[in-house]
Amino acid sequence: MNIIFMGTPDFAVPSLRALLAEGYNVTAVVTQPDRPKGRKRVLTPPPVKVEAEKHGIPVFQPEKLRQADAVEQLRQFKPDLIVTAAYGQILPKSVLSMPEHGCINIHASLLPKYRGGAPIHHAILRGEPVTGVTIMYMAEGLDTGDMISKVEVAIEDTDTTGTMFEKLSLAGADLLKRTLPDLLAGRIQAVAQNEADAVYSPNIRREDELIDWSRSAVEIWNQVRGLNPFPGAYTLWNGEVMKVWAAANPQAAQPKSRTDVQLGGATPQPGTVLQSSEQGIEVMTGSGTIWLTQIQPAGKKAMPVAELIRGLKLSEGTVYGI
Repeated sequence: MNIIFMGTPDFAVPSLRALLAEGYNVTAVVTQPDRPKGRKRVLTPPPVKVEAEKHGIPVFQPEKLRQADAVEQLRQFKPDLIVTAAYGQILPKSVLSMPEHGCINIHASLLPKYRGGAPIHHAILRGEPVTGVTIMYMAEGLDTGDMISKVEVAIEDTDTTGTMFEKLSLAGADLLKRTLPDLLAGRIQAVAQNEADAVYSPNIRREDELIDWSRSAVEIWNQVRGLNPFPGAYTLWNGEVMKVWAAANPQAAQPKSRTDVQLGGATPQPGTVLQSSEQGIEVMTGSGTIWLTQIQPAGKKAMPVAELIRGLKLSEGTVYGI
């Protein structure tokens, strides 16, 4: 049984480890090319490549998997099964039809919800209480293949995209380990996705990062944690970008919000600072108030609000977003 594993980021590493731990013969790993990273633009290998090299597995890094020479090189490994997890490229029909047992994908959502490139981000952005992992057969469409198995994972109030990324990567590896014996024995009854329930989760755009203070406090809270640790939600403060990395759950009523939300005899506009303390910065929204607890002003590192206000006094009436 020859398996080719395709994946790129940290999310895929536990699944590769699971295959190796279970004794499967991973004949090759396919991942994205090394890319420049950081301020110094240092050429950096993908995490999956680093893991594969630890085990002496051949690594293949085509810029475009659709090219004929790349497909032919894959064919040389004679795969019986291809397993993908956050690889980052769509597999062409010539690859999908190559292995006897097909191509399967470990996708970080409960399909057909949140197809696409940013399923974890969008599940939190939309305030979902639960998400999960789906293993599916790959098809030519974007995450449209028949579903093989699923596992649910709760999204806690303390979760961010970063914490869910880790939880789902481990859940996906475990699900893969439990699914493969039945799949290889022909005991799987895959289920088609209901297209009427499909929800897409495109990659995050710059405009998705900007906080619209006219939205509700809960929506903004979901935006902040849904974009942590990357790319980060932001607002404008004195015309400069200020990242917002953490906020208190508006539904938890801690810290205590102001009951009097009038400044100068009028209800303040959304984005107005109502008060600041070591607990955070309370800001008016379109519905309710929200406490920001970790921010990053332009030119500074991310810091808890308690640290920021020691050297900077925020006055009531300051308005974010302008």
